[in-house]
Amino acid sequence: MQPGCASRQRELLSVRSLAWLAIGGGIAYVAIDVALRFLRPGYSLIYNAESDYGRGPWYWVMDFNFLLRCVLSLAACLALVRTAGPDSRVRGGEYLLATWAVCSGLLAFFADDVEGTPLTGSGIVHVALALIAFACVAVGAILISAGLRSDPAWRSAASVLLAVAVAGAAAFLLLGSATGHPHAPGGLYERIFLGLELLWIGLAAGYAARRPEARTSGPLITSSAAPGAPG
Repeated sequence: MQPGCASRQRELLSVRSLAWLAIGGGIAYVAIDVALRFLRPGYSLIYNAESDYGRGPWYWVMDFNFLLRCVLSLAACLALVRTAGPDSRVRGGEYLLATWAVCSGLLAFFADDVEGTPLTGSGIVHVALALIAFACVAVGAILISAGLRSDPAWRSAASVLLAVAVAGAAAFLLLGSATGHPHAPGGLYERIFLGLELLWIGLAAGYAARRPEARTSGPLITSSAAPGAPG
């Protein structure tokens, strides 16, 4: 096997590993959220924010989920970086996706303030980090999806990603409209938003795993040498 082919195969394996980490992490994240619903039945899926699970019993489960969201998002970001073609114009969006990932992880270290309880420094930082994270992923997903449309290998997939990204941005605006209104279904809007963004991440990772060849041209040669070629 030629050195270039071996290096390319390692890159393909790395992209697929990152993609499956992102997909598996997303599935685990949703499963943990479902488990928290039963562990903390007193919280409403419609009115309580997901972060409220980070206070009181089983707080560490939610903290773990924040860290998991960081890891799966970074994995998807790296997979996209390694597969997007040089003309896809997605770099700015990838930085925003990475910022969402980092801020998501930091949420584990700053518990939020459940509605109706006094404000704390930790809660204020939590809200600020969440706002930055949500805005970054909403905008970043749209920028990456739109940028990928310039890459012929990604064009059909990018249309699907863009539709999901726009739906996620709309859910983010709904969530913003519920802020400060105690009777608005903010918890429901947040869960719809997070679900759409995690779906986008999972789809992007899945497409990246299927199209790692988009970054370079020419077929992947797995034999040590073509017939008649010098050894």
